[in-house]
Amino acid sequence: MCLSGPRLFFCSLLLQGKSTTQTEDSKQMTMQFLGRLLDTVSSVSTLFTNPYRVRDVPLSDYSGGGKVLLKEEGRIILYKNTQCQSLDCLLMCPEMPNMTLRLFQVASEADAMNWFPQYALKLRPFYETLPLKAETTQPIVDCIRNHPDWSSAHIAVETGLREVLKHNYVQSQINARDASGQTPLHLACERGDVACVKELLEESQARTDIRDRSGETPMHCAAKQDTPAIIQVMCSRMCSGVNELNDNGETPLHVACRLGRVESVKALLGGGAKCGVVGGAGYPIHSAMKYSEKGCVEEILKADPGQLQAEDSLYGGTPLHWSKTAEMCRLLLEHGCEVNYLSKTGESALHILTKKGRFEAAMVLLTHGANANLKGQDGNTALHLAMKMDHMELIKALIVFGADVEIHNDLGETPGLIAARTSKGPNRKILLDMLCSVGVQRCLPPSPGSPPPFSGKAKPPGIGFQDIMYMGAAFGAISRSKSEVDGPKMEKRQMDRLLCLDGGGIKGLVLIQMLIALEREAGQPTRELFDWVAGTSTGGILALAIIHGKSMEYLRCLYFRMKEQVFKGSRPYESAPLEDFLKKEFGENTKMTDVKYPRVMVTSVLADRHPGELHIFRNYDPPSVQRVPPYATTATFKPLITPQGWEDEDVLIVGYREEPTKKRRKVTYEEQLVWRAARSSGAAPTYFRPMGRFLDGGLLANNPTLDAMSEVHQYNKALKAEGHGNEIKKLGIVVSLGTGKPPQVVVNSVDVFRPSNPLELAKSIFGAKELGKMLVDCCTDSDGCAVDRAGAWCEMIDTIYRRLSPQLSQEVMLDEVNDAILVDMLWDTQMYLYEERETLQYLAKALLDK
Repeated sequence: MCLSGPRLFFCSLLLQGKSTTQTEDSKQMTMQFLGRLLDTVSSVSTLFTNPYRVRDVPLSDYSGGGKVLLKEEGRIILYKNTQCQSLDCLLMCPEMPNMTLRLFQVASEADAMNWFPQYALKLRPFYETLPLKAETTQPIVDCIRNHPDWSSAHIAVETGLREVLKHNYVQSQINARDASGQTPLHLACERGDVACVKELLEESQARTDIRDRSGETPMHCAAKQDTPAIIQVMCSRMCSGVNELNDNGETPLHVACRLGRVESVKALLGGGAKCGVVGGAGYPIHSAMKYSEKGCVEEILKADPGQLQAEDSLYGGTPLHWSKTAEMCRLLLEHGCEVNYLSKTGESALHILTKKGRFEAAMVLLTHGANANLKGQDGNTALHLAMKMDHMELIKALIVFGADVEIHNDLGETPGLIAARTSKGPNRKILLDMLCSVGVQRCLPPSPGSPPPFSGKAKPPGIGFQDIMYMGAAFGAISRSKSEVDGPKMEKRQMDRLLCLDGGGIKGLVLIQMLIALEREAGQPTRELFDWVAGTSTGGILALAIIHGKSMEYLRCLYFRMKEQVFKGSRPYESAPLEDFLKKEFGENTKMTDVKYPRVMVTSVLADRHPGELHIFRNYDPPSVQRVPPYATTATFKPLITPQGWEDEDVLIVGYREEPTKKRRKVTYEEQLVWRAARSSGAAPTYFRPMGRFLDGGLLANNPTLDAMSEVHQYNKALKAEGHGNEIKKLGIVVSLGTGKPPQVVVNSVDVFRPSNPLELAKSIFGAKELGKMLVDCCTDSDGCAVDRAGAWCEMIDTIYRRLSPQLSQEVMLDEVNDAILVDMLWDTQMYLYEERETLQYLAKALLDK
């Protein structure tokens, strides 16, 4: 036996140290013995490692003694190796005359007799078509062992050996089915092998209508992969199965939507797949919504917008009922999905999301107009369901968005009563105290002596808030004279009413919540309650929205929606989203003077000079009274009615620079655009870039009450000077609304000094930071001295003055986007409004009487 390589080296090591007098013949005999021993050890170790590993072995190993030929079929031979006590299966390779491929070497004769006929049968097309090597043969024999039910065609597809598909024997198995009922075409589609699919369809004419044991056609398998080329190939050959249902009630489009295969969805829709095929649980869009596959939903809506209101076959719910995330809800609502649609079970999407406790998604529905008082199954509103779950955030959100806390379900239960009966966890006391803080009366089960909340007899429908509001408005109109009701309101009233709205960014939601409460008490919209409306920054935007007739409920939803668009990225934010938002809401060409009543004042700061000056945007002619200039100037400034860069959309100048010489025409107040005025008032430094030469009005008048009262006084003074004294009206009532007071916290140091060591440097930096924050707070303070001064002024002139600004439990940033924090802020507002309910009632009466 010839020893070479590792064997010879190993034997030489064993012989080292032996006597040099040993003869060469004895050495040779010893080395042969050791070589045979190593062969035996190697063969035995192979049996314990992987006996089915394909190996290149010398053909001479099977030409000597100890090898018995048991079977031979074609090029496949089975030997019994008596030396190793194994059965060896060989594949003879004509292209390698001195070598052979050992396919397996097993100790069990039963295993050998089981695998030999399968190897002999299924390997024939491969070795007759291709020159096989060990690395090529290994995956083939692995398939034979792992999938004994596979035909040679299946194995050719799995191994990617497409040439074998042309073999006559393989051609006869092109449509063969394995134990799961899959054909080679099923397998090629699952593997995403475009070339194999083309070969099977074009050269072998494989059938596309065969179903496996799950009822799936090859198209279903193709839909599971994100390989649109396969779907395109199959659809180009008029492949059947594109709209067929499998045993789970899914078309290929259902499958692709469930798995989020966006490219496959595109290919299926382009190849004739229908969105309107109803499956076991609904349409394909319902599958996409169930698994929150946004891209698939978008493609379906592009192909068939009508799917937006498609009802599933189980519950009769729209895709919105199947939504789970805020993103998916937002997508459907932006496409126009009906937010309050009831399913066959009588539930809206808000009911479903409340049951599941999905706060973020429910917030999207509420901010898109979902009716919090809509009754569903058993007459339960979303608030009833939230109470059963003890979901604090959802309870707060629903109440903040107008959920009726005293509404009864079909069992006569109010939400508060459900909370008292079902809440048993650690949140019970917190929940009940929280409900009582906003005026919920029935948080405790009725006592035995109290009347039952619900009798057996059907009660007539209750009077809703809208009915009360309309009745209040009607009775108020009846109590006044006909001329006052039908004529212009601003001419018949004896006194003027002024509304002042503070700045505060997203905290404008607090202003909206208070105005909603005031409207409910008065039974009239805000624009009908006031003759003058003044606002700064977010208050200025709201002031303009009020005079243009936008409802408070709409504005509350709008603020929640726009924060995601406007406060995107890091500070300073891009101005374009804010400007696009303002253009969309107010119109790109709407002028300030397009709405004459109520009169509006929007504050801003002229920042092209130092010190800066307060500027007021108006929808009326400014007072003509000459005022003494506040400062002696050392330069000539552009007229106030020529906003820098506003003459042409292409010449929007940000910062300070000279106006082009060709742009000299003055812009009158009648030509001033509403969205530009709103943008100028809301140009908060470090949050947004300046609007030309204008900065946020909050720098000088974050609480615009005093400035608005001064403006009214100057306006009346001008009327008197012009001989129109009979048109002057006394300022009868001033309502000032703030955006909430943050809790007062301790400041450790505001000391800024020259440090002499690293510790002092840290102290100085910390002090500078706190001092800077304090300076900003002092500049924009709207709840301190400004309130006292306005109150004193009104008291001196015998004018009613009321200031409303809730105490917040935590500081809320101007650009806060977290829904939970904003809901907590509005909850603080709601508790404050309940505490101040008598003030609201007084204001409503005073506003209607003045």
